[in-house]
Amino acid sequence: MFQSFKRVLISAAIAVAVLPAMAADKLKIAVVPGAYADSINAAAKDAKAQGIDVEVIEFTDWTTPNVAVNNGDIDINYFQHQPFLDNAVKKNGYALASAGTGILANVGLYSLKHKNVADVPNNGKVGIASDPVNQGRGLLLLQKVGLITLKPGVGYLGSINDIASNPKSLRFVEVEGPQLVRITGDVDIAQGYPHFIVAAKAFDPSSGLAYSGIEDQQFAIQFVVKKDRVNDPVVQKFIRIYQNSETVRTVSKKSFSNDDRLYTLAWLKK
Repeated sequence: MFQSFKRVLISAAIAVAVLPAMAADKLKIAVVPGAYADSINAAAKDAKAQGIDVEVIEFTDWTTPNVAVNNGDIDINYFQHQPFLDNAVKKNGYALASAGTGILANVGLYSLKHKNVADVPNNGKVGIASDPVNQGRGLLLLQKVGLITLKPGVGYLGSINDIASNPKSLRFVEVEGPQLVRITGDVDIAQGYPHFIVAAKAFDPSSGLAYSGIEDQQFAIQFVVKKDRVNDPVVQKFIRIYQNSETVRTVSKKSFSNDDRLYTLAWLKK
């Protein structure tokens, strides 16, 4: 009888041994290079220890990440603020929504030719984001420093067609936001994103001639998913990991050149 019992125990042990390990949850997250990618990669390491395998995929444009999430090829993208998302949904009919809030990145005006805004010459060239919302954000900053005046009420949805006054006859060069750092040396003044400048190691990200207000919560970067996954447990678990990770905070500070003027952890300010 003992031998029979022993055989049962051995058989049970073998059966347990051949059972597959419980599969980890998986997420594919789209980012753009720089601070956002760095922080997501940091969170991915913490998530691994908590049962989520994260694949981080970098894109260099601001269109494909939304297409990829909308098509179901990517679970989350992390590169855009709410006004940008709202505009993309309205324009393209995406079934996308924010599942949570991340970093709020400041924008600045940079020049490698002039030390002051007043030095920008007549007929000078201005580098500015090509997409509607970020272009409007850059134009508001140009208005703030007195280089242009916008039509009343256009706000961050303004475009170069909404410029009411351009006393220096400035000429505008429109490029996608991530590429602005590459043309800064070719224009007199350019809208700039400090985290992209840090990533490119092009010039000092703290050398801006002017900055937007980092208290502007609407421009915080969002964790964007398909609408039906806003409350997905795995998505929400990852966002909690990100928001509570000390490693994410350390990496983010470094990505913004250790300059607290250039960003804020927006989820802590709600």
